[in-house]
Amino acid sequence: MRYSIVFLLMMTIGLGVLAQQSAATKKILAGADRMHVYLPLLKNKKVAVFANHTSLVQRADSGYTHLVDTLLSQGINVVKIFAPEHGFRGIADAGEHVDNTKDAKTGVPIVSLYGNHTKPTPQELSDVDVVVFDIQDVGARFYTYISSLQDLMEATQEIDKPLLVLDRPNPNAFYVDGPVLEDGYQTFIGKQKVPVVYGMTIGEYGMMLGGEGWLASEKANKKMAYNRTLKPTADTPFHMLVIKCGNYTHQSKYELPVAPSPNLKDMQAIYLYPSTCFFEGTDFSLGRGTGMPFKVYGHPLMPKNLFSFTPVSMQGAANPPQKNNVCYGYNLSEPPFDMHDPKNHKINLSYILSAYKEFPDKDLFFLKPAKANPTHKDYFFNKLAGNDQLMWQIMNGKTEAEIRKSWEPGLTAFKKIRAKYLLYE
Repeated sequence: MRYSIVFLLMMTIGLGVLAQQSAATKKILAGADRMHVYLPLLKNKKVAVFANHTSLVQRADSGYTHLVDTLLSQGINVVKIFAPEHGFRGIADAGEHVDNTKDAKTGVPIVSLYGNHTKPTPQELSDVDVVVFDIQDVGARFYTYISSLQDLMEATQEIDKPLLVLDRPNPNAFYVDGPVLEDGYQTFIGKQKVPVVYGMTIGEYGMMLGGEGWLASEKANKKMAYNRTLKPTADTPFHMLVIKCGNYTHQSKYELPVAPSPNLKDMQAIYLYPSTCFFEGTDFSLGRGTGMPFKVYGHPLMPKNLFSFTPVSMQGAANPPQKNNVCYGYNLSEPPFDMHDPKNHKINLSYILSAYKEFPDKDLFFLKPAKANPTHKDYFFNKLAGNDQLMWQIMNGKTEAEIRKSWEPGLTAFKKIRAKYLLYE
């Protein structure tokens, strides 16, 4: 079967001493930290790196250096940088256009892969021998780096360029929840029929894309299914390899060393993100343009006795929803999120359900598409949810229990697929 072949291929990297040590007592290592494993595969190669500001390598003194700087210091010939949403330095707004440029520190050319150009062209890969992917993900379907990985997998395999994925811990990998995306709702914020929270590292997710034959290119799918069980070396070619994390399980509490994007400023925001991001499809503010994005939500029409905040223009949120308007709503930052509490192992639907119930003008709650004669598929809320059912359920007063029951068949089917590709306990 295709998935087992890919599983064997990926599992060859990352075994050894670290796998035998106790994950509970050792410092968690990202794939990028395990340089002894992957540096031999890059020697004497022209390397392109898909990276942003989260692509960090731990130093012996517990500090960090950027992967590109680290590779260059090790004599690796980095000829090109591919940058995703938010840009190479991670300061651009969500969805903001970022031009091609050069990295000011290293002089390495940067190719922006976002907006209308999300997949590198054969010409952009023509001067490259191997591509390295290293991005910190947060485990939500609408966080676009998994879509970037899919595009990169397709682009590299279509023209026989090997892809090396340096895996990183997923801070939301300890649960699986949410509606599964349905056919017809595929966009860059959701390419595959997976739930909102899919409980996989980005390396595991890439394995699933290849193993299930979900890539858009048939040639890429065939390449991913190619049976190569030998451990790759500098002289043994590979199609795609995942360098595993060390001392990590899906229950590990991993503190990110840097904010993964401008509006996920701390771990509490990252934990709340799968629940509060639904407000992006409404007329509410969820705190962009404040110091608490994704940790608050509110609207000028909500009751004036509630918690108040005012979004303003700032770096990473130049034009936030409800800019300069006083919003009334809720502050979710207290008490602090405890990932070990079982009640937090799910999306919290109470935020969106209570907001709709309290909002005085229901017709204004969901953002309407800016086009004539829109369909349900045009609503941004439905693109986030991956279907139009959740919006209908909210509008018709369905309870959280009723909504969750409708998710169960899709989640059960997905968990069976997911289980085939897990690299970590």
